[in-house]
Amino acid sequence: MAKSVSIKIRFHNNDIVAIGPGKADLLEAIETHGSISAAGRAMGMSYKRSWDLVNAMNTSFKHPLVHTSKGGSHGGGATVTTFGQEILQHYRQLEQKVHASIEAEAAAITALLDR
Repeated sequence: MAKSVSIKIRFHNNDIVAIGPGKADLLEAIETHGSISAAGRAMGMSYKRSWDLVNAMNTSFKHPLVHTSKGGSHGGGATVTTFGQEILQHYRQLEQKVHASIEAEAAAITALLDR
């Protein structure tokens, strides 16, 4: 089995995770699929779970990260707002910086793992 390091960055707003790795992935899936339910299905999560995560993000920040439109003859959908795209970009850049900053120490520890 390959040895690896896992760092998970989460921003909390009181007792709610405002954004973390799963929510960032969900935002990207919403951008790809154009709906919260389709994004959730693609990630293997229930309809309710995906909506709960979007609600947590939307209520945690000063502005919504996802905008939804109701169904009808043309169907509903969801889009990541400009603000949501900005949050996602900052989050992904932070992940890259964190991983780059620990690379040497992580490699040293990983090399010492048994098997």
